[in-house]
Amino acid sequence: MDKNTAVIIGAGPAGLTAAYQLLKETDIRPIILEEENFVGGISRTAEYHGNRMDIGGHRFFTKAPEVNALWNEIMPLQGSPSQDDIILHTADKELNPGGPDPEKDERVMLLRRRVSRIYFLKKFFDYPISMKGETFKNMGLGRTVKAGFGYLASVIARKKEDSLENFYINRFGRPLYEMFFEDYTTKLWGRHPSQISADWGAQRVKGLSLTKAVWTMVSKPFRRRDAKVETSLIEQYEYPKRGPGQFYEFMAESIREKGGEIIFGAKVTGVRLEDGRVKAVTADCGGIRKEWEADVFFSSMPVKDLIAGMNDVPSDVRRIADGLPYRDFITVGLLVRKLEIQNETKLKTVGNIVPDCWIYIQDREVKLGRLQIFNNWSPYMVKDPENTVWIGLEYFCSEGDEMWEADDASFIDFAKKELASIGVIREENVLDATRIRVKKAYPAYFDSYSEFDTVKKYLSGIDNLWCIGRNGQHKYNNMDHSMLTAIEAVRAVKTGSTDKTAVWEVNMEQEYHEEKRS
Repeated sequence: MDKNTAVIIGAGPAGLTAAYQLLKETDIRPIILEEENFVGGISRTAEYHGNRMDIGGHRFFTKAPEVNALWNEIMPLQGSPSQDDIILHTADKELNPGGPDPEKDERVMLLRRRVSRIYFLKKFFDYPISMKGETFKNMGLGRTVKAGFGYLASVIARKKEDSLENFYINRFGRPLYEMFFEDYTTKLWGRHPSQISADWGAQRVKGLSLTKAVWTMVSKPFRRRDAKVETSLIEQYEYPKRGPGQFYEFMAESIREKGGEIIFGAKVTGVRLEDGRVKAVTADCGGIRKEWEADVFFSSMPVKDLIAGMNDVPSDVRRIADGLPYRDFITVGLLVRKLEIQNETKLKTVGNIVPDCWIYIQDREVKLGRLQIFNNWSPYMVKDPENTVWIGLEYFCSEGDEMWEADDASFIDFAKKELASIGVIREENVLDATRIRVKKAYPAYFDSYSEFDTVKKYLSGIDNLWCIGRNGQHKYNNMDHSMLTAIEAVRAVKTGSTDKTAVWEVNMEQEYHEEKRS
């Protein structure tokens, strides 16, 4: 095959970005091999009976100027809003004069208000926890006093950060950790935080702490609009009109128009190495085995599967890769007439539903981890946003466990009952429902992960192989970080460099993070 060809494994954010940048910056023609029949990976938008689901919730917010430029190159932001001009619905478009009209144009980013809260004790708490009177009222005097002394104790006697549990306790104190982090984290990973590496917290939370949250709240009236704040505390973000998948569909369209190729239903099963380089990859294409040779390869497939498909891999590398853990993911979409929880905020919403984009479910009695309200992400996600509420119930599981193996009908019924039991809906108000399962949604930080540097060193030594994206690096990257790994990789390829350092270091710096707890 022509040396000006690159094979890219996966059509998620990283794989598509690699293809797009290759076409833009080089004369290399990309061929993307995608196992599924859609683009976007976990960042896709699924559609069911005219209602759209964002699988996991994807804010378009970044501190990487290259990624921000790429987003707006493909889908421009509607108008030029000020800090306080937050679009809630198309009726508010007068707040943002100029730019694309979301009623008429499809290639448009909306500016959204970020609202995410914790649902605990059948009450709402800010996330991150704030020091408002309402917080103390909801917690009760006993819990409030206990939390205060617990935080002071964590300041005086800091713990060694050899686990995620100690990482959180150092920043919030044990009582707040037990109330707002312990159970949710256990739901997410299927392991107690004491068994999870602090690396996850260092990557996802970084500078956030109770002190930081309080200072951000107190200093808000006096901050310059360009002042830096922890990403967890941002109050607005961009969002494609019909969900994140729309952005990647437009990106895929551009790739094809410029000469790139995307092959669906191509599950990569083999990676042939010769003389320390990748010579070719093989894929199962509907029962037919096909092989692609190229001069450069980009992989966003899970490291575990990548190593499994390679020949002549050192035994310790194969062992570590085989033991890398993942968490899988289930979303149940429910279309309901209304929610039982009331909007007691001052924020206006269509239909006066609660304003949250997502709600963390802290209740110990249910397995439900998080609730998305798609109406608040974008009214264009919902077929009838005036009269129905379209929500996503998120469950974290492991492939092959009881939740994963349950049939759709029984699991949907289980999910409805859980949500009704904590007072969010009434089962009789459910109009429609669907269920989506996602494999290897979250690379996990336990088991053989502690030895991952050995695998990373081995992969970095393969000159023409670039590991990009969340699963490609076994790193809990966000969407923008995944795209940035691809941008850095293409930049190196363009200059002829084989140094992988910049690619692996994406999302390691203090300023690069976006804590979403998912």
